[in-house]
Amino acid sequence: MTIFHDVPVTGFTGNKLDRADEIRRDPAALIAMRARPDARWLVLDGLNPVVKPGDTPSILWAYRSDVPHDALSIFLGVGAEGPRFAAAAPSDELVADFGGKLLDARAAGALLPGHEAAIVAQARSILDWHQRHGFCAVCGGKTALAKAGYARQCQACQAEHFPRVDPVVIMLAVKDGHALVGRQPRFPKRFLSALAGFVEPGESLEEAVRRELWEEAGITTSRVRYLASQPWPFPSSLMMAAFAEADGFEVRLDEDELEEVRWVTKDEARAALAGDGDFLAPPPLAIAHTLLKCWVEED
Repeated sequence: MTIFHDVPVTGFTGNKLDRADEIRRDPAALIAMRARPDARWLVLDGLNPVVKPGDTPSILWAYRSDVPHDALSIFLGVGAEGPRFAAAAPSDELVADFGGKLLDARAAGALLPGHEAAIVAQARSILDWHQRHGFCAVCGGKTALAKAGYARQCQACQAEHFPRVDPVVIMLAVKDGHALVGRQPRFPKRFLSALAGFVEPGESLEEAVRRELWEEAGITTSRVRYLASQPWPFPSSLMMAAFAEADGFEVRLDEDELEEVRWVTKDEARAALAGDGDFLAPPPLAIAHTLLKCWVEED
């Protein structure tokens, strides 16, 4: 797989926190971090973050006293201003008393500074995993939070479980100045994006790219060029973007997966990215936008 030397910045990346693995493994150090006067919590209500609205929205970092003592709480890391945690908790008081606003996580990702959007992605994925993994996959016993939120341990058989990350390939098949884009049935009309799919067990990224393009559009491809990756916390995907050189233009649509596919030129893609094309491009937060943008800017 060819790798680009200049990797573009993608949404939900740029987290500046030191995740401090040594603190996760030290209960006494974690207690000390929680007790520090500069410790703060990002509150997520229904997996959506509370932010401070304004011309430049930012995370509303709550004090420990603002978070219910029994709330699910995880350690995020240590930043320049102190220890940072996240909690799944009601947001009513933060909204009423501190002027906070509960935002959909996708909307927050688009509005927050990049490094804060990355913190939201970290917190959302881990809290969501905890809320869905209360029982052991080995014996069925109850599990409890461990390692500051980066594991769960079965209370019956002591098996450890760790937050999962689901690898996804997202790609543009390209040929002779054209790129293949498509639309799933759930997408709005005129919205076209890069094709994507989960990596399967025992499969390389290159193989996943080629398989997905073949299964969804009947396109065979040769060289695969990796571009960049992006965490996508809905709930816990890692999107890995690539270009694949297509052998031909003929498509065979999998109508269960896609409602429409289309070869577009760079001029058409450039117009769509600018918001005045005859199809709707993915928003800047999505790595599919980055794929299209990098493709149209290539020599």
